[in-house]
Amino acid sequence: MTDRDDHHAEGPLVDDADARPEAVGDDREARLERGARDARGRRAVRLLQGYVWHPREQPVDLRAYLPAMLEGDVHVLFDPMPAAPFTFFDDGTLSATQVVYQLTVLRFVEEGDDPATLLPWAAETLQRALEATPAGVGWQILDDLRDVF
Repeated sequence: MTDRDDHHAEGPLVDDADARPEAVGDDREARLERGARDARGRRAVRLLQGYVWHPREQPVDLRAYLPAMLEGDVHVLFDPMPAAPFTFFDDGTLSATQVVYQLTVLRFVEEGDDPATLLPWAAETLQRALEATPAGVGWQILDDLRDVF
């Protein structure tokens, strides 16, 4: 039994579409009412969400590689986390040996705009920036499309 199994003794980890928040039901109307809005009434929508990391002993200034803004008023935010939300990476590396950042790509959208149309472009643009980072920097980024609260 691996360490991961020891920590989840009550049952297997769930990793299927039924466990995703959107599978619970369509809550778009409720999210629109309580989502963050700017001064012009546009709602903030996360396009991409994930993590970026590098070894603690490797000094990396992500600001040198990741832009704060992309075309079209798309914001790229990354914040160091006190600890990763997981113990190990897929390759067995202890997360405690890494500096881990939460990465969020968001845009304020007008009523009626579909933020999903920006996903391919935003993902490709961010991918190019991430690929320019030094060896040792890793990332996992997923599309999100949820309102920021």
